[in-house]
Amino acid sequence: MAAAFDFSELSPDLILDACQHYGFYAESGLLALNSYENRVYQFKADDGLRYVVKFYRPQRWSTAQILEEHQFAFELAEAEIPVVAPLRVEGQSLLPYQGYQFAVFPSRGGRPLEIDDDEQLCQLGRFLGQLHQLGGAKDFLHRPKLSVQEFIGDSRSLLLQQGRFSTHTGQQLEQLLQQIELLCQQQYQPKRTIRCHGDCHPGNLFYHQQPFFVDLDDCRQAPAMQDLWMLLGGEAPEQRIRLELLLDEYQQFCDFDFAELKLIEALRAMRMVHYMAWLARRWVDPAFPLHFPWFNTEAYWQQQLVVLQEQIWRLQQPSLQMHPFDY
Repeated sequence: MAAAFDFSELSPDLILDACQHYGFYAESGLLALNSYENRVYQFKADDGLRYVVKFYRPQRWSTAQILEEHQFAFELAEAEIPVVAPLRVEGQSLLPYQGYQFAVFPSRGGRPLEIDDDEQLCQLGRFLGQLHQLGGAKDFLHRPKLSVQEFIGDSRSLLLQQGRFSTHTGQQLEQLLQQIELLCQQQYQPKRTIRCHGDCHPGNLFYHQQPFFVDLDDCRQAPAMQDLWMLLGGEAPEQRIRLELLLDEYQQFCDFDFAELKLIEALRAMRMVHYMAWLARRWVDPAFPLHFPWFNTEAYWQQQLVVLQEQIWRLQQPSLQMHPFDY
């Protein structure tokens, strides 16, 4: 069932009042940043510094899960791994106000990381190795573990239940999703999971003298490959080159299990299906029809049928190999 919550009551005045309640007095207006799952704004305060305030979507994460996200960020920052961690106000990082929970972060300037820049990619590999070394020291207690059931099984059930497509399209979609779920169950069998960033794609990576991570909102237990595969591109030669660059520095801090190469296409399929269900689940939020007008159309679903067929083909191919002697 899709959550009935939306952010319609989160007015600019309420946001400013919430910030002032905890000692952050905005001198500028609120600049909305690119976030659909939560509501995130930048402002300049009377101390001359810029901050980012993030209002968490209720009903998504429990308080314990959010606090565990924050604790992970604090551990990373204390280990001098470049991540933007929330600020503490009188010992609290998760701040309640009129039914909402929010956090305030220092605003850190930077430009999008250039994934095609070999030097930046090598630096990123170093910090991912450090992140995974620390992430593997203990497990999350409250954050979820990446699973085929959640990302494909539950997503398939939601999509078919909502039925935002014609009967014929729905039948085709169900067949394809069943094939993908079966293939992913066979292929996604990680030997080990660690605390991962969870959503490590170029949009969550920035660069200012060195790479740095933002947005740990999707951190969870997952295989290390979850934080690597979205940086590799789509075809084997490009994947191999980028992964070699990443691992050159990564393995200075953390061992990499090359058996996880077999997880790449299953992870890609899981993200594809989960993304469809995410849009369907959030469609009651007015921001989603506004920013994703192409969703919920027959043309969109026909396109997804083609994409899923292509992904089934990819799942049926041999997994990525780094060198001939890896076969």
